[in-house]
Amino acid sequence: MIRYRRCEWIIHLLPLLLLIHLLGCATAPLTGRSQLILIPESTEIALGLKSYSEILTKSKLSQDQQVLAMVKEVGNRIALAAHKPEYEWEFNVIQDDKMVNAFALPGGKVAIYTGILPYTKDKDGLAAVMGHEVAHALVRHGGERMTTILLAQLGQVAMNVALKDKDPKTITALNIGYGVATTVGVVLPFSRMQESEADRIGLIMMAKAGYDPSKAVEFWKRMAEKKGKKSPPEFLSTHPADERRIEQIKQWLPEAMKYYESASNLR
Repeated sequence: MIRYRRCEWIIHLLPLLLLIHLLGCATAPLTGRSQLILIPESTEIALGLKSYSEILTKSKLSQDQQVLAMVKEVGNRIALAAHKPEYEWEFNVIQDDKMVNAFALPGGKVAIYTGILPYTKDKDGLAAVMGHEVAHALVRHGGERMTTILLAQLGQVAMNVALKDKDPKTITALNIGYGVATTVGVVLPFSRMQESEADRIGLIMMAKAGYDPSKAVEFWKRMAEKKGKKSPPEFLSTHPADERRIEQIKQWLPEAMKYYESASNLR
């Protein structure tokens, strides 16, 4: 009986293992890290658009034309550097001075909260934030985390049904996956690894776009000072420790500076 139950368990697991083998293997650009993503990118993009529309509907959008122009300029240059033309890139600014945050959803839907602008200070600082967020979308970190969350909550069969029907749980998982909702503790350690990856790729994205990657260090130092004064802002809630992050960025700067110098030579 015990042997039968073990075999039965393995039999039920085989479809998932086969699916993972056939569909789940992906490789992150630039870093080469292996990823498990069972969410079709087309589905991820559709869910991202739905989530983005809902967020914008519930939010107050900034009417500051100077800020909007700056965000769109920086965003479009980084999007061009990302070489993802199939994404319909869109950049918006949400008026909320208390929210020190930003996010990018599948398909290139990006939003900046006005609360983070005092810390970005200029276009280079803004590029550090937007490069980081675009990196999340480019590497499909949300789809990767959605896979983990939905498999844990629903199982493989139920996950397929939820994705097809756009069940509310999939929207919640997408929001969690892309950092626009409260993150559950079980995925925090994994998220920190993704955040470091987004730091590195984001640094390269801003450099390719012609923004000085060394300014990213100054931005994160300003954020660290804010974190030291009070509870950490949402943008830092799942990120690596400040000292470690800054040291990592310094280590990656020589790599990023090569892209920056090449971009400068093309102007």
